[in-house]
Amino acid sequence: MRTDTEKETERLYGKLHHLGWSRGDCELIAPVTQEINELKKEQNAIILVHSSQTPDIMYGVGDYIGDSYGLSVRATEHPAQKIIFSSVYFMSETAKLLNPDKEVLVPRVAGCSLADSITGEQVRDLRNEHPDAGVVCYVNTYAEVKAESDACCTSANAVEVVEAMPQDEVLFIPDRLMGLNLAKITSKTILTWDGTCVVHEGFDVDSVRDIRKRFPGVKILAHPECTPGLVSEVDYAGGTSGMLNYVKTSNAKTFMLVTECGLTDRFKAEFRDKEIVGTCILCPYMKQIQLEDVLKALKDPAPEQYIEIPPEIAARAKHSLDRMFELEKEGKALLEKQGRSALPWTA
Repeated sequence: MRTDTEKETERLYGKLHHLGWSRGDCELIAPVTQEINELKKEQNAIILVHSSQTPDIMYGVGDYIGDSYGLSVRATEHPAQKIIFSSVYFMSETAKLLNPDKEVLVPRVAGCSLADSITGEQVRDLRNEHPDAGVVCYVNTYAEVKAESDACCTSANAVEVVEAMPQDEVLFIPDRLMGLNLAKITSKTILTWDGTCVVHEGFDVDSVRDIRKRFPGVKILAHPECTPGLVSEVDYAGGTSGMLNYVKTSNAKTFMLVTECGLTDRFKAEFRDKEIVGTCILCPYMKQIQLEDVLKALKDPAPEQYIEIPPEIAARAKHSLDRMFELEKEGKALLEKQGRSALPWTA
């Protein structure tokens, strides 16, 4: 009869072998994943895992895998009273904003080049410099920045939110490249901040063109955090959910993902009948988080692992998130009226 560890090894191998993991690799982490999964059941906890995490976390202990906002929403629908969000810090803040009565912990206090590029005080300074402009912040920001903004947005609804803003000028923060991409496809005057994602700004157009030559018929997908020149070259640009849907519904067999390596691993795991080619770039922030950090959050959490947001900031940041949905609905109606209901980032 197989031991529990042997059973866990086989479970992990079934999920990870097609990503290059051997049985020996799985055997090494089996005691840790087994303990994590037992503890989360005992503690009525769920583990949310961002798509940029490593496969051992995604498929070894994750209950849900996705992007930051979608996972935070999913947590509101789950009865668990404890949330372990395996991600960078600002994402866990968003989970806390949407689940204020639940305990939210982060495995490691990891930053983000985008979120770290701007503070709430800097947003207030921008408002003083541009008093007639509305402020839309990308979801990849800290709660204090969301609290100083008129509305938040995701990569999936940024166009609709910006279009529905009552001002003609919109300060889009903090991602300069996403702001430049928005400026090409919206009717607003977009003012940008100088934040960038260290992963997505690292891709260049030549790599996309090279892949097209080497793999005729390949479909190339990119995130709108990439440069406008690169976005104009790809077949689809959008966030994680949009990319997943594109690959799922496409008849093509070969795809290149211009994004972080964790998402490439996820696509290889979930679309085994598709060929994923090309390159990716590791996020140095996401990859700080290890399986042992997740265990610590359940077994012996440190004070800094608990997510706490001052009530006044939390209320205003939550308002920014709520306003996003109102504007998204208004923006969709505007685009439909203009005959642009399916406006893509690559327009």
